[in-house]
Amino acid sequence: MAAKKKPAKPKARTTTKKPVKAKTPAKAKKPAKAKKAAPEASQFATADGGPWGKCFLPRTNGERRYWLVKSEPETFSWNDLLASPSQTTRWDGVRNFAARNFLRDGMRVGDPVFFYHSSSEPPCIVGQCAVSHAAYPDPTAFDPAHPGFDESSSPANPTWFVVDLRAVEPLAHPVTLARMKQTKALSRMALLRIGRLSVTPVTKAEWDAILALSRG
Repeated sequence: MAAKKKPAKPKARTTTKKPVKAKTPAKAKKPAKAKKAAPEASQFATADGGPWGKCFLPRTNGERRYWLVKSEPETFSWNDLLASPSQTTRWDGVRNFAARNFLRDGMRVGDPVFFYHSSSEPPCIVGQCAVSHAAYPDPTAFDPAHPGFDESSSPANPTWFVVDLRAVEPLAHPVTLARMKQTKALSRMALLRIGRLSVTPVTKAEWDAILALSRG
C-alpha cells in the first residue's frame, strides 16, 4: 500500500506592499505670451517699392508732395533761414540714405516743406518752406574741413545730395511734438513713427491737420 503524501504546507502570503511613490504635482502652465501685433505698414508703402514706395512713384501733372525737414536751432534755425539771402538755403549735411533718397529722388521744385526745430524745448514745427532747386551733389561731402566730409563721395560719383529751400511763412503758432502725438489724424505720421530721420514725407491730410493746429 502506497504511503500517503503529506499535505503541502500553504505558502505564506506576503502582506508587505510596495510603497506608493507620491505623485509630483504638475507644474503650472505659464500663461501664453500675447503675440505682439505686427507693426502697421507705412502709409507710403508699395508692394514693389518698400515702406516709402509712394514717395518715388511718377507724378500726375501738377502734383505736389509734402515733406518735413529737421534742424537743431543752434545749428540752423528758422530765423537763420529768414536772414539768409533771398530767404533761401542749401539743405546740406544729410548723411542718412533714406533721407538722402527723399532729397534726391522724392522732392521736386515747388513741393511744400515744414521746418521743424529738433532738440529744442519744445521740439516743434515752426514754419513753411518750399523746394526752390531740385537735388544736386552736396559739396560739403567733398570738403575735408567739413564735419560731413565723406572720402568715398566725389564730384564724379557723388553719394550725398542737397536741395535748396526757400522760406514761405512762419506758422501762426508753432505745433509741438507733444501736441502732434495727441492728435489722432497724425497717428501714422512718419515724424512720429521714425523720429531719427531728418527728412520725412508728409501726407496732404497731415499737412492740413498741422496747419489747423497752428491756427487753433
